[in-house]
Amino acid sequence: MGVAASSPESARRAAATLGAERAFESADELVAADDVDVVHICTPNHLHVPLAEAALAAGKHVILEKPIAMDAESAQTLADAAARSGKIAAVPFVYRFYPTVREARERVRTGSTGPVRLIHGTYLQDWLLKSTDDNWRVEEDLGGASRAFADIGSHWCDLAEFVTGHRIVRLCARTLIANAERTKSEAHAAFSSANGSGEQRSVGTEDAAVVQFETDQGAVGSTVISQISAGRKNRLWLEIDGGEEALQFCQEEPEDLWVGRRESATIIKRDPEHLSAAAQRYAVLPAGHPQGYADCFDAFTAEVYEAVETGAVADGLPVFADGLRAARLTDAVLRSAREDRWVDVSIEAAGVTG
Repeated sequence: MGVAASSPESARRAAATLGAERAFESADELVAADDVDVVHICTPNHLHVPLAEAALAAGKHVILEKPIAMDAESAQTLADAAARSGKIAAVPFVYRFYPTVREARERVRTGSTGPVRLIHGTYLQDWLLKSTDDNWRVEEDLGGASRAFADIGSHWCDLAEFVTGHRIVRLCARTLIANAERTKSEAHAAFSSANGSGEQRSVGTEDAAVVQFETDQGAVGSTVISQISAGRKNRLWLEIDGGEEALQFCQEEPEDLWVGRRESATIIKRDPEHLSAAAQRYAVLPAGHPQGYADCFDAFTAEVYEAVETGAVADGLPVFADGLRAARLTDAVLRSAREDRWVDVSIEAAGVTG
């Protein structure tokens, strides 16, 4: 395993921290190395496209953080390059890998929920609550024109579409910039308070978004996306209301799937003995031994490497087409908010896998 970073010195520090075998002088050197098979790209957003294109051109498989590009046009270019390459090109929409999410998806797929009528929920964080909180994602030239929606709203929409099989085809959005100015801070870990003491600078990326939508199968829905909701650390909450039952998943309590029917409401526990086969695959610990977010990353990465070795892509592995889908939704949200109207969202050649 090797690491390339913003400078050779940073690469050497990162290699020591990660226990990597070596530090590369540059990303170009890394992607050209004969003994590198898979390139993981975990950089600020503005570097995603050139680094991914270089890795694919060098014949490497790629894991690329989302958003895969800063606009839908660039995302289309990257998805096309991945398709031409024949390589595995994956995006870590890792919330798909909770066993309770797979259980919910299976209940919808088998018809247990009845026809899906309403899809709603939130994704709430508070790590950018204060004007002194700062991060490179705030800056448009590094993160893109959208922040909250591109960063976490994309996760919510991916999960909603993945579980239901519906695609959002029309939406209306409002965005909010709560902190019109922020205090620029030195680099620090995301999701930690910056308490910046530098210069003030204007902010053009949204802190929150509210979206209403319609799907290709006749359902309606809404979501609230926020990085300024005090006390909410990572509350991705999704409810699906069908003709027979409702399903609720909350990422902060991922061991439980709430199932509501008119006569009762029950909790399905993440117990491998009692889950569907589709969910059992991801329930790697005995019931009562909590699995979490890191386990989702483990499962995602394992499936990518299995696909690299065998050529067989597992059901539901998120790939660049799913990253393109997220980019299209983000562009539609920004356009709707800017033009004060409902806008259509194309689903052509960009459907969620699985």
